[in-house]
Amino acid sequence: MTTSQRKKCLVEFQLAEQPLRAGEVAIVGAGPGDPGLLTLRALMLIQQADAIVYDRLVSPQIMELVNPGADRIHVGKASGCHYVPQEDTNELLVQLAVKQRRVVRLKGGDPYIFGRGGEEAEFLVDNHIDFQVVPGITSAAGCASYCGIPLTHRDYSQSVTFVTGHRKADQSLELNWRVLAAPGQTRVFYMGLHNAPTIVSELIAHGVPGDCPAALVERGTTPQQHMAVTTLENLEATILSEGFQPPTLIIVGEVVRLAEKLARPNEAGWYSGQNESVAAIAGGRAV
Repeated sequence: MTTSQRKKCLVEFQLAEQPLRAGEVAIVGAGPGDPGLLTLRALMLIQQADAIVYDRLVSPQIMELVNPGADRIHVGKASGCHYVPQEDTNELLVQLAVKQRRVVRLKGGDPYIFGRGGEEAEFLVDNHIDFQVVPGITSAAGCASYCGIPLTHRDYSQSVTFVTGHRKADQSLELNWRVLAAPGQTRVFYMGLHNAPTIVSELIAHGVPGDCPAALVERGTTPQQHMAVTTLENLEATILSEGFQPPTLIIVGEVVRLAEKLARPNEAGWYSGQNESVAAIAGGRAV
């Protein structure tokens, strides 16, 4: 047997193993939407689970890969409209595990990046439930890459900051704006549409130029992807004119200038309607 054959057998064995025990919960990141971005372990777990507890950000294409015999329990949340309170979701995971179900808690993106996975893991520990965590490609990385925006670049951005644009119980958005306004970085705001006026006014007040490039990405990496490029000072107008709805990422930084050059060709409708928006930055000018 050759070395490559041995490696292939090893991979096949690892994928065929039984990683999820009865009474165990797997907190799994489903990635930003494209099923091709699922990790192999995530795919294996959702095909073996007895119960899938999933969020609204898990795409229909990924749900098609779930074990057909598994119970599917939707606990999706939207800003200001929590269909299932987080406390009830926590209790549900424990109840299913106590019943000796093999449970997958399936979350869009990565469960530990603005996904409340940490809160759920704490609750499982407090209730003596075994669990594992499977990381996923976070929305910022997946959506930016699909839109031709490298989050870091030696010529434009030496760091990237992921920021929540929405606070618990609709609290005011109090962030370290001075740090966020520092040059040489990319800022990615999750769940920021509602607080876009605050994001714009605070960044500009702390020194970010109004003509700094900004991008909006709704349902990135899916067939419904909607992307627009604008400037910070025109961000609110673009949200209104383009009709952006949650879930939408807001990306602010000089790397957005590369979107037109690096965006993938128009495939599977992912970039339909994007051409005019991508061209919205021309030497820092909003068109």
